[in-house]
Amino acid sequence: MALPSWTDKKNGSMKRGGLWLITEVGEGNVFTKTQLKEAFPDVAQIDRRVRDLRDFGWRIDTNREDVSLDANEQRFVTQGEPVWEPGKGRAKSNTPITAVQRREIMSKDGHLCRSCGITPGQMYAGTYEAAQLDIARRSVLQANGAQSVQFVTECTRCRVGGRELVADTPRLLSKVRNLGPLERSILASWIAAGEREFSPLETVWAEYQSLAADSRELVRDAVGEGD
Repeated sequence: MALPSWTDKKNGSMKRGGLWLITEVGEGNVFTKTQLKEAFPDVAQIDRRVRDLRDFGWRIDTNREDVSLDANEQRFVTQGEPVWEPGKGRAKSNTPITAVQRREIMSKDGHLCRSCGITPGQMYAGTYEAAQLDIARRSVLQANGAQSVQFVTECTRCRVGGRELVADTPRLLSKVRNLGPLERSILASWIAAGEREFSPLETVWAEYQSLAADSRELVRDAVGEGD
């Protein structure tokens, strides 16, 4: 089925924006705000209309998600729902998070990424990149089998990597019930403290796991040598 023309104003600005991305930019490629505005000189807020595509499964990264981009660039990563087709592209029920909600969520989450534990402004290990925190929508499977969306604080890296993940609450509860008394007591202490202290050995293991194959081989050799 042939795509409608992105220049046809009868399609609406969001639909036209999506069609422009597909036909003129292409998945995986970078475009600039200037190029977008030049393509739609008749639409005052075309950048907002293109952002709206994210509500329909489109992935369009800025420099917050892709540090290789500058402030004027965006990357069209993947197409989502074909919003120009009949019955598609209807308004979603998700409403924007207010500034008050954002502050409350971050406060409850301890002002740290709930996935990796990094704090705002903290440098990612081995880089000069400082972490930025944002609010992510997390799909959560409830005990009754229903799926809902909940808000959680995550850094930019984890928020991008976890977009397709669904938190399985029943599975986690089942694992908790299978813990022994000592393990459950330790878990309760971590929950009460809001953090977990890792032993030196666990820290070494985590860093080893993040290495490339050649570096892992060096560590394996060093471990085998002993004292």
